[in-house]
Amino acid sequence: MVDESDPAQVPATLRQRIIQAAAGLLEESGLEAVSTRAVAARAGVPPPTIFRTFGDKDGLLEAVGEHGFRMYLDAKLRLASIEDPVEQLRAAWDLQVRFGLAHPGYYTLVYGQARSGYLPRAGRQAVDELRRMVTRVAAAGRLRMSVERAADVMHSVGVGTIITMISVPEESRDLVVFDIARELVIAALTTPPGDGPPAGKDEEDAALASSAMELRAALDRRGAPALSTAEQPLLVEWLNRLADTVPDRPAPVRGPGDAAVR
Repeated sequence: MVDESDPAQVPATLRQRIIQAAAGLLEESGLEAVSTRAVAARAGVPPPTIFRTFGDKDGLLEAVGEHGFRMYLDAKLRLASIEDPVEQLRAAWDLQVRFGLAHPGYYTLVYGQARSGYLPRAGRQAVDELRRMVTRVAAAGRLRMSVERAADVMHSVGVGTIITMISVPEESRDLVVFDIARELVIAALTTPPGDGPPAGKDEEDAALASSAMELRAALDRRGAPALSTAEQPLLVEWLNRLADTVPDRPAPVRGPGDAAVR
């Protein structure tokens, strides 16, 4: 006999039926329609079954988010066949845009319900995969900042742009905005290919950052047996600091009313 009070004993088919019911409501009518009563009615189960299976409504929504994002994450993994790591980032951006606009219910479920210090599992998996892609850029010596900062920048701008565009009526969307945002982000995160020496202070700063991240990526792949377990994270901290240091900029020029003009 199945003990429904133990989630591990709930049949996979029943769990999947509930997830599919919730996903259908989400896709058809949005998050507001995904009440436990409505999900239970569509799945053909008593409402308490949902709580015994998922713990609470948040547990159900976590599972629905993972269900919806599975196709996106699987497609993202297939981008590994792209050899140029910067082109892979571009392809990852375009993939996220297509998914977000095609499945706004799933996208806003995972990214649009902001809670301090919390990101659903599906979102964390997507960020982890993005960091792996950014690490490839670092290994190629083309990253202008630390892996973590670069991934945070690309993730933040991408999510913000997509959530903003989801809120715009479909007939009014200017999809060129995505291309402009993508190229601005790529330019901010990466250095252009080329073997020539850096020309100017900005290029020298970028070269230092990219070299630091290239070394870090090599250490991640091969380890550093000459360093102790205490020294290795310290070296990573130093390399990140080199990559993320913002160069000094001229003091602002004061204009009328003491307004700062840069």
